[in-house]
Amino acid sequence: VQLQASGGGLVQAGGSLRLSCAASGRTFSTYNMGWFRQAPGEEREFVAAISWSGGSTYYADSVKGRFTISRDNAKNTVDLQMNSLKPEDTATYSCAAQHMTQGRYEYWGQGTLVTVSS
Repeated sequence: VQLQASGGGLVQAGGSLRLSCAASGRTFSTYNMGWFRQAPGEEREFVAAISWSGGSTYYADSVKGRFTISRDNAKNTVDLQMNSLKPEDTATYSCAAQHMTQGRYEYWGQGTLVTVSS
């Protein structure tokens, strides 16, 4: 599985951005998908995840109520809608894929930079 993230940019605090991750391959619907972020000098952290069917979603407490993860298995995409952005959301965001039978994320896309100005 190859992953390509896009949609990052510069936005003012309180604004919104939508990230998208496009996946290659015909087995996308068998992968749970996640978004992670890493700020400069910080460890990578979990942001959100969605199950292979889209039936279950999970969020970090820091983004709950502001971010929404969704997927379209027909288009092989997973999106992250980010609303009410805060300066502390500034980071490089990456998408990752975890096969439904595996316990870890196996595939990672390159990151897309999100910068939130105050």
